[in-house]
Amino acid sequence: MAAPSQPSPRLTAGVPPEAEPPAAPPRASDAPAWRTALSVGLALALVGFVLSRLDLEAFQRALAGTNHLAFAGFVVGFNFALLAADAVATTWLYRRTLAPVRVGEILVIRAASYLPALLNHHVGQGWLTFFVSRVYRASLARVAGVTLIVYATTFAAVVLVGVVAVPLAGGAVPWLAPVVGALVVAGVGYLGVLAWRPRWLAQRPALAPLFELGVGGQLLATATRVPHVLVQFAGVWVPLRLFGVEVPLGDALAYVPVVLLAVTLPLTPVGVGTRDVLCIELFAHHAAGPPEAQRAAVAAATLSWVTGLTLLQSVVSPLMLRLANRLLARATTAASPPGERAEPPP
Repeated sequence: MAAPSQPSPRLTAGVPPEAEPPAAPPRASDAPAWRTALSVGLALALVGFVLSRLDLEAFQRALAGTNHLAFAGFVVGFNFALLAADAVATTWLYRRTLAPVRVGEILVIRAASYLPALLNHHVGQGWLTFFVSRVYRASLARVAGVTLIVYATTFAAVVLVGVVAVPLAGGAVPWLAPVVGALVVAGVGYLGVLAWRPRWLAQRPALAPLFELGVGGQLLATATRVPHVLVQFAGVWVPLRLFGVEVPLGDALAYVPVVLLAVTLPLTPVGVGTRDVLCIELFAHHAAGPPEAQRAAVAAATLSWVTGLTLLQSVVSPLMLRLANRLLARATTAASPPGERAEPPP
């Protein structure tokens, strides 16, 4: 991918650029060492627990029995479909709330954020928030508010998947209808607060974008986020099927959202261990053979998936980080007073 040209015109989003001094974006290594060690330790413990319950010969047979070319192709296709869907939805939102951004710029910055996200999803989101505030000369509080909209609309899109699942799997999953119903009621309450616009909330810098976007804007933002969530859904469901775990669509619609939400919790890097334990408990009975073969098939799918995706993103994301830093360097130079040369980011 070629380096983007001059970044699109910046909006100050109500905060003059000189109000906030330039700063380098945070790095994944800035996270406290104890937190990283705890997260990695928990991931290793969960993976160890999974492996301790496996028949290793059955696990090796499951790994050897899949179509490796199809699996690798899906890993690559998923990664770029996920990036494209995310960039399109985020570009729409940024144009409404921050600046007239370009899809290519957001695609580069979002791909670069996958590197810190390998530690934790929320570390990646924090990196993205800070970087966007620097490139587009927007208040950090305002960009943080827009990130809250990303979280809210992504969660709403996941709930919509649950709504579709109710008539398909509601009878087989007794808890589904009441849980989805409660989440829908909570969502209506959230939209009611946006429509009410209480001054003590609407005037807070980090919450202002939510109220400015309004009810209609939030619903449109959720609609643009649905393709992104559907790609994420495929990233859980399809790898299982490629390893012979034939999860019916109704069950997948009911349970995959649980996995999607669980792997974003700040517990383990990229959900390693968390995903494996959950998927074995939820989906193993859909695989053929005795219980040890069923568990082996699910573990082979989930561990192969996270390994392939991590390797790919570890290659692509640093390349995109170089392009993202060029965007930041141009933005910093453009904001410098005449006659002064801005230092490039480290």
